[in-house]
Order: sequence, then structure tokens, then C-alpha cells
Amino acid sequence: MEKLREREHDFSAKLRQKSVIESLRRYITWQRELRSSVLSSPLPSFGPISINLDLTSACNFRCPHCVDSGIINTGESLDLDTIKQSIDVLKGKGLLSVILIGGGEPTLHRDFEEIVRFSKGRGLQVGIATNGSRLERVEKVALLLEEGDWLRLSLDTAREETFRKSHLPASTVTLRKILEDAARIKKGNPRISLGYSFVIVWEGISYNGHELTPNMNEIPEAVSLAREYSFDYVSFKPCLLRLEGSGKESLFDPPDPEREAEVIHDIRLKIHEAENLQGPTLKILKSVNLLAMLDGTLHELKVQPGVCHSQFFRTVLAPSGIFHCPALRGVPLGRISGNDGYKDAESFSETHRTLDRSIQTFNAAQECRVVVCFYHHVNWWIERFIESSRDVSEIAEVEDNNFFL
Repeated sequence: MEKLREREHDFSAKLRQKSVIESLRRYITWQRELRSSVLSSPLPSFGPISINLDLTSACNFRCPHCVDSGIINTGESLDLDTIKQSIDVLKGKGLLSVILIGGGEPTLHRDFEEIVRFSKGRGLQVGIATNGSRLERVEKVALLLEEGDWLRLSLDTAREETFRKSHLPASTVTLRKILEDAARIKKGNPRISLGYSFVIVWEGISYNGHELTPNMNEIPEAVSLAREYSFDYVSFKPCLLRLEGSGKESLFDPPDPEREAEVIHDIRLKIHEAENLQGPTLKILKSVNLLAMLDGTLHELKVQPGVCHSQFFRTVLAPSGIFHCPALRGVPLGRISGNDGYKDAESFSETHRTLDRSIQTFNAAQECRVVVCFYHHVNWWIERFIESSRDVSEIAEVEDNNFFL
């Protein structure tokens, strides 16, 4: 059986994993029936394989570059009962992983530890994305995390001065303290995959009236720090901004080819310098949109098929509702339900019917033409398979490994 070679971003391979492939085959079959018949068959009654679980809008950092800055600190949080009931319903529908991420800072939720315990008790893979300011709360449940679970710190810097300017923390927390706490957690449970997340900000970016603090020159230093503090990987991604009016995430919009070429050249040099420092155990990961920048194919990520197929396999459960895409969290266009839409079987069915309509009517080619889509490749892979004459039984199975989408 084929193994999952690239665990992080090969979403088409993830959908071919042994525990997922039947959902993929049934979805493709449904799409083919839909396109060949005037009669509309219902969407297969599976839930998402993976959800982004946004526990709270509260955040104790005020990062000027935060793509979700417009939806944080609204006073909203998911209550524990809603979270537990939703996970139970979704687990029965095929849920395999939860990512505690997005909106606010997950470790500020009063029931953070209980949510991790509950998720692991239901046999789910768990990913935690945090600013690192409350790692003592992660440490309380760290021993529950297993091979395949991960802890990723949104650091974006390698120097204390840049850390203060880029994150504007409400407390006196320092970058060094966060790194020390993370290393202690990793030492206590080496099974956890520990990640150093770095959003690349270049000179001249303004967002919400603020000139952002550039950090590109710190890319190599971040890799050195990650090695020093026992991280497993450093993940680099470009700074995305939400467009005024639509709220959609984008990059280099409006286009500026000359400036884009300069930025890409500089990033390429710094990434190359960083790769010479990574050593044998540390991985350097590049996001889908960063790879496209470096390959000169960024414009291709803004060309989507008419159907967003990924919304069937991954959704966002947030205090403000359920959204069919992480890039549209908090945006009315992407909302398919209130936050109670997975609480029980009846609510799930209603949300699923709305998702059915979204898959059939949401025109990704039009609505996402400015979005540098993280799921571009898998959407096109599914679309081309649907339109091909190949039988779904020909889809090759991949060994189970990583269910995060």
C-alpha cells in the first residue's frame, strides 16, 4: 500500500487514506450522478473528516498582520456542551481530526484542557495552533497527545524587538520564554510534532491603516532558534490580507508584477540561506501559496474549478457559526449554519442540506478568483477525476497517517 510521503500539504493523498477513501469515492460518484441526471440525489450523509475548531474569539495578542483581526475579541466563545455534542455527532459521521486554531487564542478558552481530553478520548487526531503565551495549559494535557498530533506556535519572528512589534502582546511574555516552554513540552512528550510558524512580512505592507513590521531578514535566524529549541519543523507562509468589502483572503491584490518579483527574489535568497542551517532533524515546510510564489505560479492558485470540493471534507466550527472554508471564516458568504449546526442529528441534517446547496451553487471560479487557495490542487484533482472516465475503484489507497485538512 502506498505511504503518505508529504504529510502536511498533499491533500489529495490524504483523501486516499484507507479510513477516508470510501468517503472520497462516494462523493465523486454523487457528483457524477448529479451532473448526468436532472434528478438531484442527496449529498452522501458523511460529516467532515477534519474541522477547524475555533474555541473563542478572545486573543491576548494584537498582531497587526493577523488575517482574522476583524473577527477577534468580539466576546464570543463556543460553550463546552456545544463542542462536546458537536464532536460526538461528527465522530459518528466520520470525523477523524480537530484543529484548535483560528479566530482567537484557543488556550484562553476556560475549558481548553477538557476539550483536548474529550477530543483525544474520542480517538481524534488533535492539532493545536497557539501564540504560545499560555503554554502551561498545553503542558497539562501534553501527555495525552500521540504520534500524529501536533503543537504549532505562531511566532513569526526570531528577535525580541520584532516579536513585541509584530504581536503587541498584552502581557510581558517574551519570545525566549515561549521557546523554553515549548522545548520543555517537547522533552516531556517527544511524540508531539512541534512546529515554529513564520508568516513572512516584507517591507511596504499596510493593513488596517498600519504599516506592518518586516521580518524577512529573520528567516535564517528562526531556523537556528528552531534547531536550538528542539522543534521538528519551521513552517513558512506569506502574509495574507483580507480584502476590503468581501473579507476574502488574498495576496498581491491588486497585482504588482515588479514588486512581486522583488519580494519573491528576496524570499528565495533567505529561504536558501535558512535551508543551509536546518541540519538533519529539522524540516523546513513551505505553504502551498509560498511554493507557488517561488515557482512563479501564484496566478494559477487564483484559478479555481467551478465547484469547491474541499468543503465536503473540511469545515470550520466557530463562535460565529459554521463555515465551509477557513479562508471565509467570519464572512457571510461562507457561513452554512449557526454554531449549533452540529449539536444533534436534526441540526446536522439541516446543516448538511445547506452544505449540499453550497456545493451545488457556490461558484468557486467566480467567488474565489482573488483567493490564493490552499486547496487549489486537491479541488482540481477531484474535478478532473469526476470529469474523467476512470472508475472510482481505480483510486489508489494510501496508508493511514494524517487526517488534518
